[in-house]
Amino acid sequence: MNQSIIFNNDLEFNDNEDAWSFTAQLSGETITIYFHSMQLKRLGEIDSCTKFDLEEVAELWLEKNELEGNVIHIEMR
Repeated sequence: MNQSIIFNNDLEFNDNEDAWSFTAQLSGETITIYFHSMQLKRLGEIDSCTKFDLEEVAELWLEKNELEGNVIHIEMR
């Protein structure tokens, strides 16, 4: 696990981006992570188990990619 990232408890559906999103603290900066998924989009609410899965997806993305700016868009199938 990446200990330098702290996920905030603000998971919500963002109508403008048409995706679920939450914010996190990474090295002192606030970043916003958007999860684009047709399956997730159908959900009216996300339970804590799915939220933990999304946090893991974000951690894996950060391990494999370089953060540019303060927004991440993750396309999921």
